[in-house]
Amino acid sequence: MVKRVAVVLAGCGVYDGSEIHEASAVLVHLSRGGASVNMFAPNVDQMHVINHLAGQPSEEKRNVLVESARLARGNIQDLSKLSVKDHDAVIFPGGFGAAKNLCTWAVQGKDCSVNDEVKAALQAFHGEGKPIGLCCISPVLAAKVFPGCEVTVGLENDDKYPDTAGTAAAINQLGCKHVSKSVSESHVDEKNKLVTTCAFMCNAPIHEIFDGIGAMVKDVLKLA
Repeated sequence: MVKRVAVVLAGCGVYDGSEIHEASAVLVHLSRGGASVNMFAPNVDQMHVINHLAGQPSEEKRNVLVESARLARGNIQDLSKLSVKDHDAVIFPGGFGAAKNLCTWAVQGKDCSVNDEVKAALQAFHGEGKPIGLCCISPVLAAKVFPGCEVTVGLENDDKYPDTAGTAAAINQLGCKHVSKSVSESHVDEKNKLVTTCAFMCNAPIHEIFDGIGAMVKDVLKLA
């Protein structure tokens, strides 16, 4: 049977939305795995807009759903319409948008709040025993919503993973377990059906990041 997978986006662009290469890699690997895909995003304003050339905030206001439509080639729905009954799994690409627009981790760390619709989607899939894939910074969503779960955001104490140690410590402080994994690997929390990989949390060549996301997608489809 064809696996039906929901992909939840957080905007368009690494600094204020979904990381474009991660979202693309998820879609390529899902296609290769024979899955059918529906894309969703919350219909909310972005936390802020970053000029990606200058690396600085601008005075613009943008909507997460509208910006995510760029990545989805227009074929995207409001996250409020996501039905767990119609899907076998859900995947969240990373990028700062996951930590700014899907939750407030970027400014509050482990004390963050998760967008209500994002939290509801996570809980719905978890409650039905359906797998959840997350990459880059998005595993913090699971750490915040599912106490005691296991996730990875990379290798701790490795210079290639400059942001991992602090994020891993915060994940552990939430009562979850951070598992060190390299960029090419995914970690499967069998109990919670969570599949995570570090992606651009690692300063690695893009093909290695692509392959690591492939491992995550393959494990999600295996669990679905």
